[in-house]
Amino acid sequence: MTLTKTSLNRRSFLKVSALAGGGLFLSVGWLAGCKPGSKEEVLGMPEEWIRINGFIRIGDNGLITIMSPNPEAGQNVKTGMPMIVAEELDADWSKVVVEQAPLDTDNFTRQFIGGSQAIRIGWPILRQAGAIARQLLIDAAAQSWNIPASDITTESGFLIHTASKKKAHYGEMASLAATLPIPEDVKLKDNKDFKIIGTSRKNVDAKKIFTGKPLFGVDYKKEGMLYAMIIHPPAHGLRLKSFDDSESRKLPGIRDIFQIKSHQDDYERTFFDTSSFTDMVAIVGNSTWEVMNAKKALQVEWETFSTFDEKRDWLGRKEVRTIPSGLETESQQLQKMAEASKKARTIRKDGNPEEAFKNASKIIERTYNGPFVAHNCMEPMNFFAHVDGNQVHCAGPLQKPELTEQALSSRLGIPIENIHIDMTRIGGGYGRRSYAHWLIEAAVISQKVNAPIKLIYSREDDMTGGIYRPMYQATYSAALDKDNNLIGFHVNAGGLVEPPSYPDRFPAGAIENYLAEEWTVASNITVGSFRAPRSNFIAAAEQSFLDEIAEAIGKDPFDFRLELLKEAKENPVGQHNDYDPDRYAGVLKLVKEKSNWGQNEAGISRGVSAYFCHNSYAAQVLDLKMVNGQVQVEKVVQALDCGLIINPDAARNLCEGAVVDAIGTAMFGELKFNQGVPDKSNFDKYRMIRMREAPKVIETHFVENQIDPTGLGEPGYPPVFAALANALYQATGKRLYQQPFAPQLS
Repeated sequence: MTLTKTSLNRRSFLKVSALAGGGLFLSVGWLAGCKPGSKEEVLGMPEEWIRINGFIRIGDNGLITIMSPNPEAGQNVKTGMPMIVAEELDADWSKVVVEQAPLDTDNFTRQFIGGSQAIRIGWPILRQAGAIARQLLIDAAAQSWNIPASDITTESGFLIHTASKKKAHYGEMASLAATLPIPEDVKLKDNKDFKIIGTSRKNVDAKKIFTGKPLFGVDYKKEGMLYAMIIHPPAHGLRLKSFDDSESRKLPGIRDIFQIKSHQDDYERTFFDTSSFTDMVAIVGNSTWEVMNAKKALQVEWETFSTFDEKRDWLGRKEVRTIPSGLETESQQLQKMAEASKKARTIRKDGNPEEAFKNASKIIERTYNGPFVAHNCMEPMNFFAHVDGNQVHCAGPLQKPELTEQALSSRLGIPIENIHIDMTRIGGGYGRRSYAHWLIEAAVISQKVNAPIKLIYSREDDMTGGIYRPMYQATYSAALDKDNNLIGFHVNAGGLVEPPSYPDRFPAGAIENYLAEEWTVASNITVGSFRAPRSNFIAAAEQSFLDEIAEAIGKDPFDFRLELLKEAKENPVGQHNDYDPDRYAGVLKLVKEKSNWGQNEAGISRGVSAYFCHNSYAAQVLDLKMVNGQVQVEKVVQALDCGLIINPDAARNLCEGAVVDAIGTAMFGELKFNQGVPDKSNFDKYRMIRMREAPKVIETHFVENQIDPTGLGEPGYPPVFAALANALYQATGKRLYQQPFAPQLS
């Protein structure tokens, strides 16, 4: 066992004795508080609990409730995080009830999902939470039985003293344990002793999902609730001028129509306070259908806005960002990007790349482009809000409730302590639900009509409302000497409105003469996080280009990458390389073995790709064939190194989903603009992957090690793009430099 100091103090680890029926109530500083479950689920629980940051709840019958603090968006943290707690608690998983916690900013510092960090950051605190509870129960048994605590063991929710044959379930000692002091240090289990971690456990919400229980924000209802929708400008670069609601108000079920402003003009926006349109028209009525009909009858006039400055606080870094006026068109955007790339700034330079390119016998240069991409979450944007005087209750799906709560407090002029947010299950996100302007809109509408309301976006509202993956471009250059050795490498990358650059990632550190440059172009089209932000584009470009270099110098693409990684390990260039060459090479070697690389099947074209992001490593081999001019992905074999796996089935599901998601985006994902208007507003034009286009087989393999868990929700996504592009080249003889791929294959 590992001895660890208990870093949770009295404020962050409150203990209260259950007054009704006994029981131990433990809050853990990283977990989040919640209302108790029903009596049917938690036997013998008291009627009320102290609202805290997070807790383990043990009933006098031995049943245990573990709160899941972070939002659940399908990544399975609602199962995985409680598994970690239950492991160190030495609980019987079959007697564990998991509940979703609401937001509690008083006792919590990072209650959100993003960056594939939930398990990674929660790992040490969640383990400590279970270990502290276990030790308190042991101490209680020792006092009750009058024997040394060191002589007591635990197993599956029971306290055991072998010599005296005494045995008690946790519930029998819970009330006494609640009165004892928190131990100064606790022993964490050795990995080899894990019984829950590393085993497959069913999603705790699975039955509720497939039986249609109301888990999602769109399911949320409250008596007396009204329904609301918004109308935002049809083009980026426009703002509301006026509206005529005379006809709309005549329609049945309409309660009110008015203008709302989600953010005040002088508001200093924080990291996720992005929204495309702050001035909108809100329609409120008795039902969604009635509101939709009124929305169609509304006459709205728009006008272009002038260039303005927007104050920003990027997690402590202050900035004033200029939002340009104008109605943008793709051709203009591409022209601005080309001009900006000529004025790029250097962000990393190793050796003398200028000299290397000057003396090169051959130079390979390729430019890659990626379009704006919409998130298109399965569940449309929605939120419930009830602003009742100085009290606010909200419920719905969002990724960053803690940060959104701050913006909500500022906009409503209501103290944070008077705001309560319940987190529902999220029906798709990966960045889109980080920018919860719809929650602000819902609350502003509720405050205006003085009633509980449910705001719902139509698919058109969401797809045309911004927060897209940025439009990117990257030009790669490689310098080869007369013997076809790679002697220089240059990447020049940028985008609207952010660059996709990661200058310290592979192949930086493996090439003596290396230059990375970046640039940006201002735009009034709002962008934001998309699954594996920036990596989802730059990995596609980088790994496609590495394949092209390998072909030019006559090397197998696996061998070429492994040689570079060997160089990065044995003779690293630079001081800030942010990847581990051994782990990177490890996933390449594993996927090469598992895919039987080199034993190609007739008619099958293969592509390989690998990438490091979000603290983890992923590599894929994709097999496809062309059938009547259509791409048919036969098989994808992938290897990932994300440290210790908590729940193997859930991990495989997450990685399989990443493959399907990435193939769909690579083949079809695209949004263009003409005079500020997106060219697609619904699925009749925006092409999504279909079931028949998913790979027939996906094999997922994990590198087995004892490294603490790292990211998993995003790392498997970026390399798929290039694995597909490289396989398509083998099948068609055509290199693909523009996403999406499908239009170039017809």
